[in-house]
Amino acid sequence: MLRTGKEHLESLRDGRVVYIGGERVDDVTRHPAFREAAKTVAAIYDMKADPAHRDAMTYEEDGGRHSFYFLRPKTREDLQKRSDGHRRIADFTYGMFGRSPDHVASFVTGMAMKPDALPKPHAFADNVLKYHRHIRDNDTYVVYAVVSPQAARNPEFYQKKAIPVPSLRVVREDDDGVVISGMKMLATGALYANEIWIGNVIPLAPDQKKEAITCAIPCNAAGLSLWSRKPAAVGLTSEFDSPLAWRYDESDSMLMCDSVKVPWEKVFVHDDALLSRDIYIKTASHCFGNHQSNVRYWSKMRLLLGLCSRIANATGADQVPAVREKLGEMAAIEATIGGLVNGQINAFESWPEGYVCFNRRFMYAGLEWCTQNYSRFIDELRTLCGGSVIQMPADISVLDDPELAKQFDTFWQTPQADSLTRMKLFKLAWDMTGSEFAGRHLQYEKFYAGASFIIRNHSYRETDWSEFNGLVERLMAGYDVPEKSKRAAAE
Repeated sequence: MLRTGKEHLESLRDGRVVYIGGERVDDVTRHPAFREAAKTVAAIYDMKADPAHRDAMTYEEDGGRHSFYFLRPKTREDLQKRSDGHRRIADFTYGMFGRSPDHVASFVTGMAMKPDALPKPHAFADNVLKYHRHIRDNDTYVVYAVVSPQAARNPEFYQKKAIPVPSLRVVREDDDGVVISGMKMLATGALYANEIWIGNVIPLAPDQKKEAITCAIPCNAAGLSLWSRKPAAVGLTSEFDSPLAWRYDESDSMLMCDSVKVPWEKVFVHDDALLSRDIYIKTASHCFGNHQSNVRYWSKMRLLLGLCSRIANATGADQVPAVREKLGEMAAIEATIGGLVNGQINAFESWPEGYVCFNRRFMYAGLEWCTQNYSRFIDELRTLCGGSVIQMPADISVLDDPELAKQFDTFWQTPQADSLTRMKLFKLAWDMTGSEFAGRHLQYEKFYAGASFIIRNHSYRETDWSEFNGLVERLMAGYDVPEKSKRAAAE
């Protein structure tokens, strides 16, 4: 089935436990800190369900019509369909929603393409296949929490204090499932989702068996609470003054579990530390989820490039040759991620058997490129803005007073734009470069896929070093030591 936006909003009124500091939020669809972002997610569902987007954003399988991101591709055209669908969602949110409904669904879909990578007795491949069908058939929005809290990676500290290690773990096994307790990060988007995939994308030590649980739980599971960071919408006065934070804050939450029961059919890996991470990289899972992130990042780069251009135009700086050169450089940087995204499709891999996958090396190259270049792009935009972003009145209420409005219109206009257009543009630029919302995105893009060494290790793993070494060996085999040198060496 294809869920509508109204149906999705109704599904969020399920009794989930959410905290903003000490405040408990009973309904994220109505709370002022979350309601506009919830509407954005609902609008994504409406876009997918719109008959005008039927062919581009859905596909048919098993007698039903489903969202494109559940498609297990068998051809290059299928990969193109998936990528184009990601692009539509990313463009709709201007790349601001990293954990949109197509993100974790892609992880699960990639895993469902290679069930033999989940061997018994510690993995349950049938459960993954059933779960893929379940979220496909119900158009379920799934997010994930797949990293242990930082301090929990030093268990000796907690042992000395005789207190529990906070990292989420299995505390009991019953005939009908397992019981989990502890904390997991970072459940981005969980406030607007239906279920949370719990797992481990960072390798665990072999003795961390009880932390090696991969499972799925509903967002309103008994004993589960979501502790939100400070929402970007807190204290905002209007969409005009905070156009991005107003509706595109996808939220981030720490996931807290207090004896949450997980039925066996929702358990995918248990008691195998290495396997709990390998299921992502030995299937198409990690590649599919991160292709989506590359596409989403590209949409954000397009917005940033447009902002760079419009800001330069609004200040008249676009007439300066050095600024035009800088804009050309930024355009080349934006085009690079576009090339990397398309390269992942055109150089696709026939893997696993019967299916196809985006090119993994190109995907990791894109991931590395993204984490290294976002700060640079923001800095260039900030340079182009100069002091203009802090020359604007505090907010749009300046227009409520006729005399102030007249003065504003008279003195803030320029040959390039009227005062209101300039204010609108620079408020947008500030929300991209200087606001709390902007700071969150700067941190998010830098560490989205983990520290740089993690991404580069992925790249190292996926590189066929024998091929590159062979180039050197073949070249050296084409010439020999000169006879004179051979004789000298022999003497």
